[in-house]
Amino acid sequence: MLVVPPRAELRHRPIDTPRLLLVPVEPADAPDLWNAVDASRAHLEKWLPWVPFNTDLDASWRYCEASASDWDHARALRFAIRDRSTRRFLGVVGLESLAHLHKSAELGYWLRADGARHGYMTEAARATVLWAFKRLSAHRIRVAAATDNVASLGVIRRLGFRYEGSAREAERCQGRWLDHALFALLASDSMPPT
Repeated sequence: MLVVPPRAELRHRPIDTPRLLLVPVEPADAPDLWNAVDASRAHLEKWLPWVPFNTDLDASWRYCEASASDWDHARALRFAIRDRSTRRFLGVVGLESLAHLHKSAELGYWLRADGARHGYMTEAARATVLWAFKRLSAHRIRVAAATDNVASLGVIRRLGFRYEGSAREAERCQGRWLDHALFALLASDSMPPT
């Protein structure tokens, strides 16, 4: 089984990296999340089918509330990515679809447009994956990205995930079907150095 710590533990002692803090998504994050999504809509909509449904602050609040509930019920563990020095909200990284029997999860993430291309997601995702292997006792982490999402595929490559195949027309986004490249990393695999 995966060993999921209570949210309060991570609120008091977040995952930290040289530039970032990763703290469980809470309802209080809704205004920051809404502002990040709304300011980055064009950047995010191309790859994320949920973005058009995040239509107002209330929608962001419902997402944050659901994220807290998902953590408390060990279904998914989502972190707000915040700048370590300013506490500015940059995006979300998380472990979705927790499969306790198989000790596995799926990595998911997004960044606000003005946070892209600074290495933040590689830093946040690396910390999340390492935490999953060490703290949760995860055995396997899966991740998928659209085959033409160069930025996301770069993150996956830098983390050392291994390609396992493709899923044709896996997701519908902005009226088009996206093929996904599928990857996984095992606890016994070695991640490339930072």
